[in-house]
Amino acid sequence: MKAVVFEQFSAPPRIQQLPDPTPEAHGVVVKVMANGVCRSDWHGWMGHDTDIQLPHVPGHELAGIVEAVGKDVKKWRIGDRVTVPFVGGCGTCAECHSGNHQVCDSQFQPGFTHWGSFAEYVGIHYADVNLVALPGTLDFATAASLGCRFVTSFRAVVDQGKTAAGQWVAVHGCGGVGLSAVMIANAIGANVVAIDISEEALNLARQLGAAATVNAAKVPNVVEAVAEITRGGAHVSLDALGHPTTCFNSISNLRKRGKHIQVGLMLAENSTPAIPMSKVIAHELEILGSHGMQAHRYDAMLAMVQSGKLAPEKLIVKRITLEQSIDALMNMDKFEGAGVTVVTEF
Repeated sequence: MKAVVFEQFSAPPRIQQLPDPTPEAHGVVVKVMANGVCRSDWHGWMGHDTDIQLPHVPGHELAGIVEAVGKDVKKWRIGDRVTVPFVGGCGTCAECHSGNHQVCDSQFQPGFTHWGSFAEYVGIHYADVNLVALPGTLDFATAASLGCRFVTSFRAVVDQGKTAAGQWVAVHGCGGVGLSAVMIANAIGANVVAIDISEEALNLARQLGAAATVNAAKVPNVVEAVAEITRGGAHVSLDALGHPTTCFNSISNLRKRGKHIQVGLMLAENSTPAIPMSKVIAHELEILGSHGMQAHRYDAMLAMVQSGKLAPEKLIVKRITLEQSIDALMNMDKFEGAGVTVVTEF
C-alpha cells in the first residue's frame, strides 16, 4: 500500500510503499476513502506522544470500506461503510464494561499505538466494539471529519458540559475542534461566544451560529470581554486549542459553578499550565476533560447530522491528495486558514 511515513520525529515524512495490513482475529482492515488532517497528528510527528514507535504512519480521522475481516468478528462484513472513534476500547476492561470505552485501560489509537490512516489501508482492532456504520447519505469526507475533532467536541458540549438551551458557552480557539463545538452548542440551543486571533476563523464561527465573537489579539482582556458579553461569565467554557493562555482564560471566564472542558491537547512544554485555583475553589468551578467519544454514542450525533441540525460538511474547507497531506501535516502549527482539511485522493 501507499502511505505517508516518518522515520524521525520532526523530519519531513515521505510517501512509501508498505506491506498491506492483515486483520487481527478481532479486527478488520479498512480501505481508507478519506482521512482528516488533525493537529494531534502534528503532535505525534513532533514526538509528543510516547506511544509512537518509529518508523510510523500517522492518521486517526478516517472513514472507508471494510476490506478484510478477522475470524472472530461477528458484526461486520467486507464492503461495509464504516468509521471509528480515534480512541478504541478493548471491550473487556472495567471502563469498557461501564460504557466508557474512551478511557479504556487497554485503549488503542490508530496513528499512535499502531500505524494509522495516512495510507490506503489501516487495521482496526476489536471491530465489534469500535466500528461505527455510516448512513448511506453520509459521504466519506464528512464521516472522516467526525472522527476526532467533531466527536470530542460533541462529548465535551453534550456529555461532559451537559450544556442546556439558553446557557452561554465560550469556545477558545476556532480551529476544527472549536468550530465543531460552536456548531454543536448552537444546535442544542446554547448561546456561543467564540474566541480566536483570526478574523477568518471568527467569521466562520459566526456563520456556524456563534452569537458573539472576541478577537483575542485586539481586546485588552479576553476574560473581561467574555464576562461582559455573557453578563457574568460562561456557564460552560472550552479550551479547544490546548495552550496555557486559552486554558487559563477558559477557566477564568466562567460564572460561579461553571464548567471548564479541556479539549485541546496540552503536551510537551504546555503539559502543566497554571490555573486560577483560588477561583476554582471560591466559585466551585468544575474542570473536566474530553477524550474522544465511544462508538455507542455516535447514534445520537449521527441522528442530528441526518436531521440537518448538525452540518459537519460545512467545516471542510480543503480536500487534498495523500501527497499534499505531508505539507498539510507539517504546517499544522502555523494555523493557516480556517476549517478542516481532508485527504480524499490516495
